[in-house]
Amino acid sequence: MNPAYDMTYRVEHFERGRAQRVRSVDQRLGGRGINVTRVLNQLGKYARATGFSDHAFAAAAELEMPVDFVHALPWVRRTVVISESEDGSATALWEPGPRITEPHAVDQLRVRVDGMLSDMSGLVIAGSLPGGVGPDVPAELARTALAAGVPTLCDFDGQALELAARVPGVVLTPNVDELERLTGQPAGTVPEILAAVDGLLAGGVRAVIVTRGGAGMVAVTPDRAWTAALPKPLAGNPTGAGDAAVAALIAGLAGEAEPDWPTLLVDAVATSAAAVVIPVAGEIDRVLRERLQPTVQVEELEAVAVRS
Repeated sequence: MNPAYDMTYRVEHFERGRAQRVRSVDQRLGGRGINVTRVLNQLGKYARATGFSDHAFAAAAELEMPVDFVHALPWVRRTVVISESEDGSATALWEPGPRITEPHAVDQLRVRVDGMLSDMSGLVIAGSLPGGVGPDVPAELARTALAAGVPTLCDFDGQALELAARVPGVVLTPNVDELERLTGQPAGTVPEILAAVDGLLAGGVRAVIVTRGGAGMVAVTPDRAWTAALPKPLAGNPTGAGDAAVAALIAGLAGEAEPDWPTLLVDAVATSAAAVVIPVAGEIDRVLRERLQPTVQVEELEAVAVRS
């Protein structure tokens, strides 16, 4: 709902407080939802992006992917990533973005989503909210989609995540920091993650998949739990890696009424890693993804108590 122009500046070595000579610059359309849509299309899955934008961003997006935006933003924000070739690290600066200017923008978005439901096999609601959009809107859209039998995955933070976590049947994909803010509990270790998500699952959440950067993922359903990771993490640009994982997850959830979670996690970890090696967000190395899939290590954790 709050798209962005993703700017990537490549430097040899970034030092604070000094003038930097930039080796190259990339600008592309971005934001979590845009990145998820782009990766899904690379995976051979038809996906359409909707949300809010201005006319220029919507026109540019239409040249690259299927979109149906509500033109309600006076301008579109930028995110800046400083990518260092010396060690492959990256520093990100995220603008908050403007307030929506169209008083009926949220109603128009509801109409768009409602109109797509009959053709949907999965819905991702991702990213931050622009000013003027209430934190209850993502939860409302998720509830509507789930009532229509559409698997729904939520990937955002703050109060919007708190409200979405109360929607029965939703899948949540927080990182460790987002999970700690959501639950008020530590989540630095696997046992802490299992304890933190317990209340969410008891409240009706279908699954919680916690992304842990180079340490992989922890997935917990009401009665089972797994860890999944590469034997050794890859260095690179982590911006967009989570979006790539979300794309893989919703592709699997959309394909099966009862997903094979270990297989789904293998694909999500490999797809995420295949994004890390690309210096810009929203792209994956598909050859590397296929090569990494057999190396992903999935371990089932001790049985999780079945919740009524």
